[in-house]
Amino acid sequence: MKARKAWRVVREVIDEADIVIEVVDARDPIGTRNRTLERLIQEEGKPLLIVMNKIDLVPKEWAEEYKMKSEIQMVFISARERKGTGILRKEIKKLAKPLLDEKERVKVVFIGYPNVGKSTIINTLKGRKAVKTAPIPGYTRGKHLVKLSSKVWLLDSPGVIPIDDFDELVIRGGFPADKIEEPVKPALKLIGRILETRKEAITEKFGIKEFESEEEILRKIGERRGFIKAGGEVDIAETARWFLREWQTGRFTLFEGEGEKQGGFIWDFEDVLNGVEEDLLLDPRRILWKYGDKLREKLDGQKRAGAREIDGIMVGIATGFKKCDSAVKFLEELTGKHVLARECFGKRWKGVVAVME
Repeated sequence: MKARKAWRVVREVIDEADIVIEVVDARDPIGTRNRTLERLIQEEGKPLLIVMNKIDLVPKEWAEEYKMKSEIQMVFISARERKGTGILRKEIKKLAKPLLDEKERVKVVFIGYPNVGKSTIINTLKGRKAVKTAPIPGYTRGKHLVKLSSKVWLLDSPGVIPIDDFDELVIRGGFPADKIEEPVKPALKLIGRILETRKEAITEKFGIKEFESEEEILRKIGERRGFIKAGGEVDIAETARWFLREWQTGRFTLFEGEGEKQGGFIWDFEDVLNGVEEDLLLDPRRILWKYGDKLREKLDGQKRAGAREIDGIMVGIATGFKKCDSAVKFLEELTGKHVLARECFGKRWKGVVAVME
């Protein structure tokens, strides 16, 4: 859907709604809020509530501090863990109460960027799968009214805010970092976003404490990662691609400790991938032969995954699955790559080592 058409749909949804809820991702609240949307809703005179989803992935203290700075009312929720749904339900009914003096039924619409969890929140509020969900943009194709109470209905619709800025598309993982011809601009924008949201993340991840600009941070990252061209100059473009890839794959988050566990799995195997990269092991059998004992220690009911591009080939590891095919599918969805070769291991719980392209 083109940006102009998508915005027209968003406006239609706002017109139909009595209350608008903007859903944002707690891991990137600044990046997933849309000020243009918020101004549009306020100009229409519609009540607006911001729901910060995936709150389980960030420290509560930090989220509370962000909430205090917001001029718009905000509610925390983890739809995946069913936390905060009671508070959200109460806030919706509170906003609906004055409107019910003039209306028999109030319609509440959920709007946000792709994959922030709009339909999942509706399903959680309802208590069953009232609306189909999928981790792909534009899946909700038609309008669905879901009864929350006798007088309050939830409208799930194509209220998807379009990403009409290429740099934003890259930052949100909509365009692979390795295929960007000019990666520096989106990388600098991402660094600026991180500094605005939680600048401590740069120090925690890269040990960079003093800097004067986004460009200096990117250069220092390149120095620390060894992206050096002939003559001793930092390869800024390659550094930018690596930095964007770290963000897109979730290996770098705003909260290194809190963000490890995402989407029901844990990012892991950094030590193994370091060894794989150092020895340039691009054969799953050789990787498993050398690191099999260490990988088998992680075979339990908890899903774990790790991935890294090495010499143009993506190496992925996943454990904690009942079937090898499930682990392979998970890695392909996680990385957006196609598995070329794989080695499965484990008995009750299984894991897989794969190379992808």
